[in-house]
Amino acid sequence: MAKRFFDGARRGFVLAGAAAVVLAAMPQAQAAWPEKPVRIILPFGAGGVGDATARIVADKLSDKLGQRFQIENMPGPGGISAARAVTTAQPDGYTLGLLSNGTAAAMATFKKLPFDPLTEFQMVSTMGQFDAVLAVSAKSEYKTLGDLIKAAKANPGKINVGTITAGSTQNLGGEYFKSAADIDVVIVPYKNSPDIVVGLLRNDVQMMLDFPPAVKGQVDSGDIRLLATAAEKRSQIFPNVPTAAEQGMKGFRVYSWNGIFAPKGTPKEIVDKLNGAIREVLAMKDVQEQLAKLSIEGVPSTPEELMQRLKDDAANLNMVVDKAGIVRK
Repeated sequence: MAKRFFDGARRGFVLAGAAAVVLAAMPQAQAAWPEKPVRIILPFGAGGVGDATARIVADKLSDKLGQRFQIENMPGPGGISAARAVTTAQPDGYTLGLLSNGTAAAMATFKKLPFDPLTEFQMVSTMGQFDAVLAVSAKSEYKTLGDLIKAAKANPGKINVGTITAGSTQNLGGEYFKSAADIDVVIVPYKNSPDIVVGLLRNDVQMMLDFPPAVKGQVDSGDIRLLATAAEKRSQIFPNVPTAAEQGMKGFRVYSWNGIFAPKGTPKEIVDKLNGAIREVLAMKDVQEQLAKLSIEGVPSTPEELMQRLKDDAANLNMVVDKAGIVRK
C-alpha cells in the first residue's frame, strides 16, 4: 500500500514537474509585452508629417505601455531600407515600421520591390490621414477650380502644376488631376514642398497640389489661396474650402495616411494589444489637438482594414501610372 502511494505520488510530482516545464516554455513574454524598448522605423527623415505623427503617438504609447517607443529614421528611395529592416527583424513586437501611402506609390512606380508588403507585412493599425489641397497664389486670377480648368482647356500646355518629386503620392495626384479634369497641364516636380511654394509665389507654377501642412502657414498669412480639397468631404481644418467633387470632379480624391506594421509572424496577442493601445491613444483629446495642428485626422483601423487600404491605393495608383505613361523604375 505504502509503495503504491509513493509510486503514485512520484508520478504526480513528475506530471506536475512536466506541466511546470510546459508552462515555463509557453510564450509568457507575449502576455508581458513589452518588456524592453520598442523601435519604430520610419522610411523618411525627421521633421515631416509622418515623423511628427509617429513621435506624438510613440510618446503616448511609451506612457501607456510602460516601455520606451523610440523613433528611428531610415530614409531611402521607395522606403526600401526601412521596410527591409522591419521585415528581416525578429517577429517579437520589438521592431515596428511606419507604413504610408508612399508604399502604395512605390508599388505602382517600381517594376519590382525587394519586399512584398502584401505578404511580408503584419498590419497593426492606421494612425492618421490627410487629404491633398489644390492651391494658388493669393494674387492668382483663378478664384475657383472651375476657373483654372476652363483656362487650361483654352490654353493647352500653358498652365504648370507643382508637386514634389516624381513618383510621390502628390506627383501621381497631379497626374490624376490632369487626367480626371481632361486637361493638358504641365506637372512640374520639385525637390520639396517649400520649393513649390516659392515657385507658386513667383508664378513659375500656377497651381500646386500638396498636403495641408505644406501650405497652412501661407494660407493663414494670406499669401496662398485654396481652390479645393481633394477629399470626400470638407476638411475639418479648412471647412470653408469646397471639395473638388463639389466643383464637378466627382470621385476625385488624393490623400495620404500612415500606420504601423510589424514583421510577418508577430504573435496575434501582441498585434491586438498594440492595436488597442493605438486606438486609446488616438482617442485622447490632447493627441487629437496635436494632430489637428498638423492638419492630420487621427484614424485607427483594424489590421485587415489597413491591408485593404494599401491594396486599394496601389491598384488606383497603378492605373494613374499606366494612363500617364510613366515608366516604372
